[in-house]
Amino acid sequence: MDRPFSGTIQIKICGLTRPEEATACAALGANAIGMVFHPPSPRHLDDAAAAAITAALPENVAKIGVFVDTAVETILEGARRCRLTGVQLHGNEPPETVLRLREAGLMVIKALFAARMPDLKAAADYAPDAFLVECGRGKRPGGNAEVWNWAEARGLSASVPLVLAGGLSPENVAEAIAAAAPDAVDVSSGVEKAPGRKDLDRVAAFIHAARKAATGRERGVFTPR
Repeated sequence: MDRPFSGTIQIKICGLTRPEEATACAALGANAIGMVFHPPSPRHLDDAAAAAITAALPENVAKIGVFVDTAVETILEGARRCRLTGVQLHGNEPPETVLRLREAGLMVIKALFAARMPDLKAAADYAPDAFLVECGRGKRPGGNAEVWNWAEARGLSASVPLVLAGGLSPENVAEAIAAAAPDAVDVSSGVEKAPGRKDLDRVAAFIHAARKAATGRERGVFTPR
């Protein structure tokens, strides 16, 4: 499904663990808030904690759950309980999983990786609402703060919006946007004071730098259907 153009780059702040920090990020201009449902991650949330975050957020902010190789039924049940508006699949999920979740009414972002599978060539196999691209060299599925050659993601798909991630920070997001020309950017550890705890001054600086750097008409990844 094609999405309308938003006229400005969109921003996802990921790995939130507290409602007050999530709402502060939204007030600073974040279009989407990400919550991690992956127990090995230091940012992992249980359903009750995630539901408290989504309940606190404005309606126009996307509530994205990050899952790694999780069964479709488990994702759907978690999305229902936590009132997610979308999911990010950050493992080796097959194309069929993307289609089933979209058919259930969820926005689906599929992660691809420059340094591991599924790699950028796999884009042709998937039909998500957006692709998220990052390096994939670290030990964890995401959140490894790995700076990489962002230009590899440029022009990944003519029809599906691109979310750029991996090693982004207030100091380098303008460079990354110039290299990859994404429709949205995603940051977690680059704006943290500790895992799962956001430094709101860095969040504000990141959003300001990203919006200042972006030019043209980006596709609205997190724009409600």
